[in-house]
Amino acid sequence: MSVWHISGGRPLRGRVAVQGAKNAVLPIMAASVLFPGVTRLTNVPELRDVDATVRILRRIGCAVERSGHEVTIDSRYITGAEIPHELMRELRSSVIFLGALLARCGAARLSMPGGCELGPRPIDLHLGALRALGARIDESGGDISCSVPDRLRGAAIALPIPSVGATENAMLCACRAEGETVIMNAAREPEIAELQGFLNQLGAGVSGAGGPTVRVRGGIGSPQLVRHRIMPDRIVSATYLAACAAAGGDVELTGAEPEHFSTVLRSLSETGCDIITEGASVRCVSRGNLRAPGPVITGPYPGFPTDAMPLMLSASLKARGSSVFVENVFQNRFRFTEELRRLGAKIHSEGRVAVVTGVDELYGAPVSATDLRGGAALIIAALSAEGKTDILDAGHVGRGYERFDENLAALGADIAKEG
Repeated sequence: MSVWHISGGRPLRGRVAVQGAKNAVLPIMAASVLFPGVTRLTNVPELRDVDATVRILRRIGCAVERSGHEVTIDSRYITGAEIPHELMRELRSSVIFLGALLARCGAARLSMPGGCELGPRPIDLHLGALRALGARIDESGGDISCSVPDRLRGAAIALPIPSVGATENAMLCACRAEGETVIMNAAREPEIAELQGFLNQLGAGVSGAGGPTVRVRGGIGSPQLVRHRIMPDRIVSATYLAACAAAGGDVELTGAEPEHFSTVLRSLSETGCDIITEGASVRCVSRGNLRAPGPVITGPYPGFPTDAMPLMLSASLKARGSSVFVENVFQNRFRFTEELRRLGAKIHSEGRVAVVTGVDELYGAPVSATDLRGGAALIIAALSAEGKTDILDAGHVGRGYERFDENLAALGADIAKEG
């Protein structure tokens, strides 16, 4: 258990380099088991979720070495296709190993995944896509067993909603299926295009990522070594800019991809922040006197990202006027708002809608992080609050942010992390 100690009221100034994307590196690490060779990844963030993925890879027989932001995975000698419950419960994205192991080993066994408790997130879409490719799936007592009675065959897969995980699992499994697979209503997030780029380095024929239809031609080559640099994290980028908006100041991001979170940049501009983009640089100038942004309505990419909604909500707590936030992805996304009320925030939430009425001041208080992005939202609010805020965190923030306390302190925040 960690505790974040934050004394607010200090503007943020300076420059911060954006870390590699958590939601890009995890499926790529799973994809490394598709071929018997070596994968060398750079710009890998140092996160709890990455550590958990390394443990899963080692459990199935991969040799994994890590040096700073570089990870080398040798998947030539996989010894098993089963991931035990104690590893699966650490992160929800571990379900991505289903498609990769099924494609490589013809079998996979794991338990229902864990992760943040944001409401029901059934994996029926994942399982349906794998069944369409020829997998037999048995579910019993929270365990999932997959096998290939005959062989994997390309198929037309129409997803009822553009699920990121189901799209990724279908892409991985289809790489070793006979013929062509067409994934319709595919997720369009930048991380999908990143996975496509990695798979094509393996010799797969994947096209269409970033659009609603992804095509996968089955069959991959036999590379000895594949190198790949992980893209910058768009949600972490949004977090630092939202923190600057709330606390006031002048913060520049380097190594960012502004087009990947353009909806967030537009909302920050609506609050009165100056947003300056130039190539891979994004700068936010905030005078701390914000106005309420227009309605923030989350949705699949290219809509407003659900992971950035708590960050934008926190940045709006002291803005003049009222802000409306509509959550269309996760049922329990607004759990963190009860903790914000302890700081003096005025938030009315009902179902999937929250209305924030700006207050003159927030005041430090002891609060608890409920999930990864909710924890980041509390930190943002604490930076703009009067007095000291102590945030109890059961490891949530460390799942997605590398050296968050150190980076914020370098920008001028009065912040320390204990434990």
